[in-house]
Amino acid sequence: MTTSFSVDRIFGDRAFAEIGDPVLAVPDERRDLLAVAGRHEPGGTTPVGVYGTGDLACHALVRSPYPVHAMAFHPTLPLLVIGTGRYDGGYFFEGQLLLLHLGTSRAVPLIENELGRQVLELAWLDEQTLRLVVAPPDDWKDKSAHLEGHVAVVRKPDWTTVPERSLTGDDLIGPRVPAPRPDGSAVARRTVTELGADWEPRRNVRAVEALADGRILATLDGVRLECRLPSGERAWGVPDEEGGREIVVARDEGSAWVELRRRPGMCDAVPWPVVQLSLADGSQLDAVPPSFVSLVRCADGRPALAPAGRDGLRNRFHVRRGSRVYFQRTERQPGRRNPRRREPWVMALELQGPPTARPDEPHYAAVQRMFPFSWEPGETHIAGPGIETAEGTLVHAGTVYHGQGLQPGGSFVVRRETTDGRPLWVFRTDRGPTALDADPATVYVGYDDGEVVALDLGDGTVRWRQYLTVGGVFVVPTALTVTATGRFLIGTDDGRILECSTV
Repeated sequence: MTTSFSVDRIFGDRAFAEIGDPVLAVPDERRDLLAVAGRHEPGGTTPVGVYGTGDLACHALVRSPYPVHAMAFHPTLPLLVIGTGRYDGGYFFEGQLLLLHLGTSRAVPLIENELGRQVLELAWLDEQTLRLVVAPPDDWKDKSAHLEGHVAVVRKPDWTTVPERSLTGDDLIGPRVPAPRPDGSAVARRTVTELGADWEPRRNVRAVEALADGRILATLDGVRLECRLPSGERAWGVPDEEGGREIVVARDEGSAWVELRRRPGMCDAVPWPVVQLSLADGSQLDAVPPSFVSLVRCADGRPALAPAGRDGLRNRFHVRRGSRVYFQRTERQPGRRNPRRREPWVMALELQGPPTARPDEPHYAAVQRMFPFSWEPGETHIAGPGIETAEGTLVHAGTVYHGQGLQPGGSFVVRRETTDGRPLWVFRTDRGPTALDADPATVYVGYDDGEVVALDLGDGTVRWRQYLTVGGVFVVPTALTVTATGRFLIGTDDGRILECSTV
């Protein structure tokens, strides 16, 4: 019985890999440590790693939901305080003060308020006393709130035992002073470059594919497409303002179609281009006019374009290896009197003719309405990654919409009949799915807390589950592709590619 998997090779490994693009670096010369904070990703997190300056090994890693502005090592204890926060764009300066225990990598949020406070500066005055500068709680009729802050001095007899969310608003009251928001990214980049000669900013592998000759292709944030030789050395990479997403390799493996990521503005939807790139050097050979589509690889190997809707990823029901092109669309519920009452449906387009070198474009006149996207009454399901099995069923992941975020049991993987959408089995958990693929016996699912779960394709039971680690540090799977039965590639949020096999 297979119980886990092993990481056999690592591609894209380097110093400070967990951080991406550093924005703040704070040394602790007494203990030969360096704390490094990465750049915050919109809708994502900010990584903070603590490294040994001798071997550059990552001793602790935490991810903050807010940008990081300040860090300070405790004078004697194995602790690091991390000041985070941001202006919410409306009224509030929200954030958190994190107390990172270096021995356990446990990060304790200390501010009790639900929104917290934006922490701008940190300094230890002695072993028991911490000085903070926090932004005002809001900028209501207060333009100088963006330039000033409040000094607070907090004293604790033993900082290792401070409870979660124990700092009240009264603890953070203090005189108002000028509080500039300096940019420490240039110093941070220089620091990590001097220590790690092989450092480079890499984040979020979005798709990964293996070629017959052992080469590996990947798209990343900021990279349109890269190619690695069987040795692991990077043969070439094509920079891009935003980066690539899906990959469909041509039958002769001489080129690949790549969907490019384009971030929408505040109000405007932005179509995502699809380009054909040479696998010899990454040069562009062809392109499809930008439109609101998602690139998919069909069961016969052809590239196809699935309608994706104007609101981006929310409508991207991405099904690989389909005998048809599947997508999601909001439709009026049959038999309902209220024409405004609508719900998401699974739709399909039959493939048109024999495979060609260019992607099949949608023929909207041939759209088939399959079944409601949600099989559970009262639940609104948000689409995630999926595949069509050799038996013609769909296996896809997603989450249940809730106004207060992901709830317990609100993440699912389901296997469904394509005739009526009936679920054959459902697997529920509490974390968001990030990647999914399957071999003839097993479905592999990656989650945003770093766990990889293997489900029996037949009945959905758990074969094994394991947290993904590199060098003893948890990483998050962002792409997963099966290359053979029991073998798969995993792309991670820190830009590495892991060649894995079941054991």
